[in-house]
Amino acid sequence: MSNLTLRYEIARAAYEGRDYTEAARALEEILVDLAGEDILHGTSDLRLLLARAYFHSAQLGRAERVLEGLVVDEPADPYVRLLLARTLQRQSRHAEAKPHASLAQALGADTSSTVRA
Repeated sequence: MSNLTLRYEIARAAYEGRDYTEAARALEEILVDLAGEDILHGTSDLRLLLARAYFHSAQLGRAERVLEGLVVDEPADPYVRLLLARTLQRQSRHAEAKPHASLAQALGADTSSTVRA
């Protein structure tokens, strides 16, 4: 198992243990290291987990920034759109959230449910 894989598994375990702040910290460090090696291509799953950790730890501005990057890379991902909509809604930015929620629903996301843990 590589060092990167081990670090990801530790971050994932923190997330699954609902220690979202620790998970976010660990994932941030992984992304910083990958950026230094110019290997951000293919990190959508890792960045989505980071956005989810930020969301659940109420770091909504950070979640929003990560999700905006994911929307650029994965514009047709219904869950990314839904999570961005929920992030904006939690910041009382309902007008900005509405197009993302509508698109998420059009892409097949269940917008009546809550964001998955």
